[in-house]
Amino acid sequence: MRRVIGIDIHRTFGEVVIWENGLTRHEGRVEMTRTALEGFGRQLKKTDEVVIEATSNCMAVSRILSPYVKRVVIANPLQVKAIAHAHVKTDKVDAGTLASLHAAGYLPEIWTPDAATERMRRLVERRYQVVRHRTRIKNEVHAILHAHLIPKCPHADLFNKRGRDWLARQPMPEDERAAIARYVRELDRLGEDLAQLDRGIAQDALEDEEIQRLLTITGVNLAVAAGLMAAICSIERFKSLQKLVSDFGLNPRVRQSGLGPAHHGRISKVGRSHARAMLVEAAWAAAKAPGPLRAFFIRIRARRGHLSTPFQFSPKVPK
Repeated sequence: MRRVIGIDIHRTFGEVVIWENGLTRHEGRVEMTRTALEGFGRQLKKTDEVVIEATSNCMAVSRILSPYVKRVVIANPLQVKAIAHAHVKTDKVDAGTLASLHAAGYLPEIWTPDAATERMRRLVERRYQVVRHRTRIKNEVHAILHAHLIPKCPHADLFNKRGRDWLARQPMPEDERAAIARYVRELDRLGEDLAQLDRGIAQDALEDEEIQRLLTITGVNLAVAAGLMAAICSIERFKSLQKLVSDFGLNPRVRQSGLGPAHHGRISKVGRSHARAMLVEAAWAAAKAPGPLRAFFIRIRARRGHLSTPFQFSPKVPK
C-alpha cells in the first residue's frame, strides 16, 4: 500500500500529513532536531515516500530520513502554485498539498546534489558573500572620498600599498579618517578569509577534468570554474542547452496571449544567483583581456553609445 508523507518544514518544527488511499490525515508535528527526526524516521516504513519543500535545512532533513524510507523528494517551491496561490494556507494544508501532488505525479522536483557537490556549493557561496562584502566596504571608502571632493586615485588600485599611501595623504576630517582605517582593517581580514576559501576550493577543483577544461576559456579563473561546475554538477542532467540556460535564470521572460506576437523581456533570474555572478565576473575579465572577446565587447559598447576613450572636458578661457 503506497503512502506519501508530506512535511511542511519550518525552523523549529515540521507539520506532518500522510496521504494513503486518496485520503490525508494529520499526524502532528516533528521537531527539527537530529534526534527527533531519527525517531520519526524509525516509525516510517521502507516503502514510504517523504515530500518536503526546498528550504535552507531541507538537505539535512533529507539526509536524516533517507535511510528509513524509499525516497525523499524535495519540491521546487517556486513552481508549487497550488501552495503559493492557495486562499487557505496553513502548515497542515501545505503538507497535505505536497503529499497529494506527489501521489498524483504533479509535483515539480528539484535535483539534489551529492555530498561533494553540496560542499563545493557551500564554499563557492561563502566566497561569493565575502566578495560582495568587500565590494560594499570599498564603495563606502569611495563614498567618503566623493563626499569630500577628493579626486580619483591616480594609481590602479586604491587599496594596494601605493593607493593606501596616497589615501593617507588626503585631507579629511579625523572621524572620516578613522572610519577609513576601520574599513581598511576589515578589508585585510576579509582578504585572509577569501584566501582561505580559495585554498579550500582549489583542493577539490584542481584535479577535476571538467574544471580544467573550463579554465581554457578566456576570463574563467579557478573560482569561476569551480562555481559553475558546482551549479551544473553533471551536464547530462540537462536535456538541452535551453534547460541549462533556464536553470541559471538567463532565459528571457516571454509574454504571449492569443494570436498576438510573443514579447521577450529581461532575463528571468530564476535560478542560482551566485552562478550568474560568476558569469558576470568572467565576462568582465574577458572584456579586459586582449583577444576576440574584448573586440566583441568594444563593438557592443560602441553600438550602445559608449565612447572608446573618455571625453576630456576643457573649459573655454575667456580672452
